[in-house]
Formats: sequence, structure tokens, C-alpha cells
Amino acid sequence: MAKDEKWSAEIAALSFEEAMRTLEEIVNRLEAGDVALEESIEIYQRGSQLRAFCEDKLKSAQTKIEKITGNGSATAPLDIDE
Repeated sequence: MAKDEKWSAEIAALSFEEAMRTLEEIVNRLEAGDVALEESIEIYQRGSQLRAFCEDKLKSAQTKIEKITGNGSATAPLDIDE
């Protein structure tokens, strides 16, 4: 399955920040416990997709940083003074 085909068009169109905000809303609703069972299942599934989407975005960002730093370590400090 191609990377773009993993997500619905709606999720794929979200920025990382929008996806995280939506995921937080879902978690808050589920934790509140005032959602009917069927709706809980639906929003849980959506939340699961959003979580995976955000993880992919973070992995992609880490890969880009590793390419920029050139040393394979995204956590290497950036020496600006040199």
C-alpha cells in the first residue's frame, strides 16, 4: 500500500498540529465517558488512525533532520558558534 493510500483524504489533508488537536479532542471525549458505545468505537478507530498518521509525520521529520545533520543522529546539537 502506498504511503498516500494509508489515510483517508480527510486525514491526509491535515497538518500534524491539526491531527494532534483532533486526537486530543477524541481522547478527552473518550475519557469523559459520555459517548455512546457505537460512537466510542467509531471515534476510537479515527483516533487510532490519527495517532498512526502523527507517528508517520514525526518519523518523516526525523528522517529529514538526519539528512540535514548528515550524521544519522537527529539529536546531535547544532553548533552555531563555529
